[in-house]
Amino acid sequence: MKKKLKSLFYIFFPIIIGSIVGFIIKDYIDYSKLNKPPLSPPKILFPIMWSIIYLLMGVSYYLFKKNYNFSSKGISKLYYIQLFVNALWSIIFFVFKLRFLSIIWILLLLILIITLYKSIIDKVKVSAYLLILYILWTMFATYLNIGIYILN
Repeated sequence: MKKKLKSLFYIFFPIIIGSIVGFIIKDYIDYSKLNKPPLSPPKILFPIMWSIIYLLMGVSYYLFKKNYNFSSKGISKLYYIQLFVNALWSIIFFVFKLRFLSIIWILLLLILIITLYKSIIDKVKVSAYLLILYILWTMFATYLNIGIYILN
C-alpha cells in the first residue's frame, strides 16, 4: 500500500502543485489585456497544456524512480528544484507582474529542465523523452514572456 501511495504521489504531485499555483494566480491573470507577440495561443490553451505537461512530468519521475531509484538523490533534488522554479514563475509573472525578472526566471527553469533531461537520458530514456514536450513548451513560453515584456 505504501509503495502504491508513493507511486501516486510521484505521478500527481506536479498536478497538485500546478493546481495550487493556478488557484493562487487566478485573480491576477491579465493575459488577455497584454500586447502579445505573433503565434500567441488563446488563453484556454495554457491550462490544457500545463495539465498535460504536469502529468507527463509526474509519470517521467515515477518511471525514473521505479527503474533507477539507487543513487538518484541529485536527480531528485534537481527535479523538485525545477518544479519549485516552475511554480514561482507564474507568481512572478502574474501576481507581481515582474516581467523582466520572469524572463530571467524562465531561462533558469529552462536550464534546469534541460539539465534534468540530460541527467536521466542515459539512465531511463523514456523518462527523459516524457520531458521533451515540457522543454519545447517552456521554450515557447520563454518566447512569449520576452515578447510580452518588449510589447508592454
